[in-house]
Amino acid sequence: MDAQEHDVVVIGGGPAGENAAQYAVEGTPMTAAIIEGELLGGECSYWACMPSKALLRPVAVSGVTADLPGVSTAHVAPKALLERRDTWVSHYDDSGQQQWADGAGIAVLRGTGVLVGERTVRVTSADGDRLVRAREAVVIATGSAAHVPEPYVDVLPWDSRDATGVVEVPDRLLVVGGGVVACEAATWMSALGSEVTLVVRGPRLLGRAEPFAGQAVLERLRERGVRVLLGTSVESVRRQDAEATGTGRIHGGPVTLTTSGGDLEADEVLLAIGRQPRLDDLGLSSVDLSADDVTSGRLPEWLHVVGDASGGPPLTHWGKHQARLVGARIAAAAAGEVAWEPDREAPVPQVVFTEPEVAYVGMTEAQARDAGHDVVLTRVPTSSAAGTSLLRDHVTGESQLVVDARSRLLLGATFVGVEAGELVHAATVAITGGVPVHVLRHAVASFPTASELWLRLLEELPREMRTPPPD
Repeated sequence: MDAQEHDVVVIGGGPAGENAAQYAVEGTPMTAAIIEGELLGGECSYWACMPSKALLRPVAVSGVTADLPGVSTAHVAPKALLERRDTWVSHYDDSGQQQWADGAGIAVLRGTGVLVGERTVRVTSADGDRLVRAREAVVIATGSAAHVPEPYVDVLPWDSRDATGVVEVPDRLLVVGGGVVACEAATWMSALGSEVTLVVRGPRLLGRAEPFAGQAVLERLRERGVRVLLGTSVESVRRQDAEATGTGRIHGGPVTLTTSGGDLEADEVLLAIGRQPRLDDLGLSSVDLSADDVTSGRLPEWLHVVGDASGGPPLTHWGKHQARLVGARIAAAAAGEVAWEPDREAPVPQVVFTEPEVAYVGMTEAQARDAGHDVVLTRVPTSSAAGTSLLRDHVTGESQLVVDARSRLLLGATFVGVEAGELVHAATVAITGGVPVHVLRHAVASFPTASELWLRLLEELPREMRTPPPD
């Protein structure tokens, strides 16, 4: 079989794969091809980040108007809300992404890519098989899939795709999990009219964040009418007449979960207990590799991995950051050069678009102490800045900085409340740049904006931290 050749071949056309291809060949004479078997643009564009935020923003605006005198109170209109979602996912049509690839000079090969040898990928589609060979590099960007353990397989539960692509709103919805997907989906599904029950094995929500952040989300979900069962494990699950009815449609008859707290019944169950890298059936054995090799970074010099497939944080912005680095490495290597990179790994920010909003970056207090840091904390009500208090009458939540007492460097930050997602980037910059808190105090925040919260936080630090540490 004759092989088509490109300098760079990327398996997977999500944001990370697109960025890897673009940064590898942009401004060079090299060519790149992206292999994609579903929609170009990947999970983020059609089933994750974009549709979830399209659903959540109107819910948040409705909450603000209910708490802000001087405006009419808005209400969620389910039909219009789902139509907004459909607009943001381009009605599940990727022709716009195809136009981007064409404009960038990147070939799109429709089909499933499998490694069959060094620098060689077989692409299988309805039109048959063809070989593609990479002169410089192959990039694995196959993303991740929802984790569905054996007890759930036969009942055909919803996963995150069904939740963001909801077509039929179940009267009663069980959500298993207490992380970001579970909390965000509970928010928009309850706004759409579902009676939502959140079944959480652990003792709190958002287990990767500071405890006070998860507590704030818990309280607001309960105020919204969401039933939250903490410390509750699922022992078995059964369903009558499970049927693959399509994404976002109810998959059969009622579902019953037997839990440590008793039986729960609903019209649908959403499983939100994590994701796994998509590395099966990728042909890794043909180049003497395993999935563990990929997620551990034990790869030959011609093979790279980016995004969720790397086993790192399953976040679009992190995958795109990895892809920019990998693309620059490939371009530099092809030119006989070495790409410049920071000497330390970038911190990974996370925003949870619940009510209240939660955003965090770097270490939590517990992580910093476990790592041996002498920790100084500063925490203030998010309402303590005039800029946040002006955004609505009742601002909930607290915000916190974790600082190393010796170096005066910021180790982590958590913001809970209005504008949290817009406040966290300054913390990301401070950690990335190694900016000590005595210098941060001189970064003047505009008044009256939410960013003035930074001054409130920094002013609560001990007085001795307003100057450089002693030599």
